[in-house]
Amino acid sequence: MTIERTIAQIFRMDDETWLRHANPWSGMLRLTAFPALIIAFWSRLWLGWWAVIPVIIALLWIWFNPRIFQKPQSLDHWMSRGVLGERVWLNRDAVPVPVYHRTAPDILSAVSAIGLLFVIWGVLVFDPWPTLFGAVLAYMGKLWFVDRMVWLWNDMQNATPEYQGWRICKED
Repeated sequence: MTIERTIAQIFRMDDETWLRHANPWSGMLRLTAFPALIIAFWSRLWLGWWAVIPVIIALLWIWFNPRIFQKPQSLDHWMSRGVLGERVWLNRDAVPVPVYHRTAPDILSAVSAIGLLFVIWGVLVFDPWPTLFGAVLAYMGKLWFVDRMVWLWNDMQNATPEYQGWRICKED
């Protein structure tokens, strides 16, 4: 089982939730979660232990975001295809992806992880420069990763009947 599938199971991402997350509004607004967490953890400077409240709110946003949007009317949006590509990527142990798709996502995830280390350090010591540098690095890695997932989805959308079924977007 891939680590991505494990994370998706922790967040209880079922077929319906994934399809709702493919709504471009869900994908794009999900990008607000990282800054919300950074600000929430930083707020311990002003709020002390009360900072737990904005942290919980940010975590709830991460949980509810893929659930509150309707299924998209179309999967023609870049972010929609990126989300579906992420599903393909997390399923790569069951349905192998082409060789040319196997390296870049790992490298881009590592870039994001390095950015996250800078963010953690910056937030711990209340230094905005490593925090901002890390956030930019993490976002660059993540957005490039999503772009690679669009490419992966375009290449794999007909690979299995399951993947073909994901293309059905109409509201039931």
